[in-house]
Amino acid sequence: MTVEQNAERLVLVTGATSRQGGAVARNLLGRGFRVRALTRDPQKPSARSLAERGAEVVPGTLDDRSSIDLALEGVYGVFSVQNPIEAGMEGEIRQGKTLADAAKAAGVEHFVYSSMGSAHRVTGIPTFESKWEVEEHIRGTGLPYTVLRPVFFMQNWEMMRDQILAGTLAQPFDSDKPLQQISTKDIGAFAAKAFDDPERWIGREMDIAGDELTMVQTAQTFGRVIGRKVDYYQIPWEQFREAMGEVVTVLNRWFNDVGFEADIVAAREEHPGLITLEQHLRATGWEEAATVGGDR
Repeated sequence: MTVEQNAERLVLVTGATSRQGGAVARNLLGRGFRVRALTRDPQKPSARSLAERGAEVVPGTLDDRSSIDLALEGVYGVFSVQNPIEAGMEGEIRQGKTLADAAKAAGVEHFVYSSMGSAHRVTGIPTFESKWEVEEHIRGTGLPYTVLRPVFFMQNWEMMRDQILAGTLAQPFDSDKPLQQISTKDIGAFAAKAFDDPERWIGREMDIAGDELTMVQTAQTFGRVIGRKVDYYQIPWEQFREAMGEVVTVLNRWFNDVGFEADIVAAREEHPGLITLEQHLRATGWEEAATVGGDR
């Protein structure tokens, strides 16, 4: 669509102050769309930042159907994402279904849902199955939809920043097992592409990834960026289970034994600007962090 056409279309972005929703909102604004950002706290710095960029920030939660209905007034499209860490898996399913039902009732013309890589592969893992249940519900509503299935977030490495800067990447995965990864910026880019070209994207379901590296290669990538050697240490599975619990261990076992199957070549054809892990690290301050760490 043209910028003029985009300017006539209003997209409701849920999770607008989260990594995914924020990336979607910024990409949509960059393409000339009108954006309505749904958030529990419009005064959060991330919400104010979106408002400064031109988004309409409205209060509401996915647990309150009345606030959803209000936020959907006059909306062309919806970006749907839920946070199971905050809501729990049952809450995630309930919120995802409620938003889809409300969008259907409001006559939304394009519903983009952010699921999870491999959610369609009948893994039996609750983290995947909850998103599959929401996917199935969306399809059943008859909404014009697009499903994006992102893999492991590159932003997740932030939780291990201090350890990695100290020279060790520790995970339970086999050293030669590839792990597909994606920047949340690219999730935003794909969602914006879908809204920008509905004829091409409505009805599509696509797993998306930007890079695929073994743990040794990932450690080497960190080393290149921070300018010091990073070694990979494989945590014994029992030790990992004791520290992280059964649910997280089952998920990571799946990463190791099965793994994602996104077609990165096809994804790059759709979005040539796909970010590699090295590009992501250089763009998110890892080089500067390494310099600061070295000065301490």
